[in-house]
Amino acid sequence: MAVYTQLTAAEIGDFLAAYDVGVLRSAKGIAEGVSNSNWLIETERDGASQRFILTVFEARTQAADLPYFLSLLDHLAAKKLPVPRTIHTREGALMREARGKPCALIEFLPGISIDEPETGQAHAVGVALADLHLASSDFPQSRASSLSIPICVQMLRDNVGRFDEIDPRLAAILPDCGTEILELWPADLPEGTIHSDLFPDNVLFVDDRVTGLIDFYFACSGLFAYDLAVTHAAWSFGATDHAFRRDIGDALIEGYESRRRLSDAERGALPLLAQGACLRFVATRVEDWFATPSDGLVRRKNPMQFAHRLAFYREQGEAAFTL
Repeated sequence: MAVYTQLTAAEIGDFLAAYDVGVLRSAKGIAEGVSNSNWLIETERDGASQRFILTVFEARTQAADLPYFLSLLDHLAAKKLPVPRTIHTREGALMREARGKPCALIEFLPGISIDEPETGQAHAVGVALADLHLASSDFPQSRASSLSIPICVQMLRDNVGRFDEIDPRLAAILPDCGTEILELWPADLPEGTIHSDLFPDNVLFVDDRVTGLIDFYFACSGLFAYDLAVTHAAWSFGATDHAFRRDIGDALIEGYESRRRLSDAERGALPLLAQGACLRFVATRVEDWFATPSDGLVRRKNPMQFAHRLAFYREQGEAAFTL
């Protein structure tokens, strides 16, 4: 269950009253998600039904960052990318509050997320990611990542004494908590606005067509190739057996390069960038592991899944990205 803030129908109705979206007809909490509370909202306006997503932003999302996230959605939607528009209030505001927490109303997009993608879908995601990078080139705002490599290394150092409580293999995979990755991190690759969290559950499909790129609440300024490496690490391993799927990884990169060609330096950096991507998800899952009660409503995600992927990229090097 990922609805942390429970809103009553009356509270949701009061929230919607500031928008020109009609009358509330139904509201259902969405179980998917980790950081924020989400509701599927249906309204009726002039005899026609409409659907929206109401997001209540919880503690991990800083309120000061929300204008950046929501303005980015509007910028990309105006460029005809498959991202949800931010619904503005009648007075033009991007968000409101409910129970003292910032909230936004977002356009609902059709489609389903895929657990085990096919190559055509992976290719389409690569295309969509490159299009996002190109379309955001004139987005005027910037944001530093809240989960940069230095921050993730420090998160792991803060918890290193408890690694064995998760799995004794974790310390063997990351004996230095990612220090070597930090020291080798490139600083001279092309950069701009990136999604940085494009997991399969953040992409909606109708057949092989991408109909929605969602959950931009980790978007930031960063390396384009790092964003591709994050997506590669998230998509290229089986959902059940976690085995590397070269056909998916290759299709993803081919799709990306059909829109934006990687430089030689970017391609050469992919193995390290992929390790950094995995390091980030290990770090956040380690922190969440100790912050979330074992009997809580939110299921803890095991950091070892991405620890093993980090080890894979370290062992395979460029071979993991050779088409």
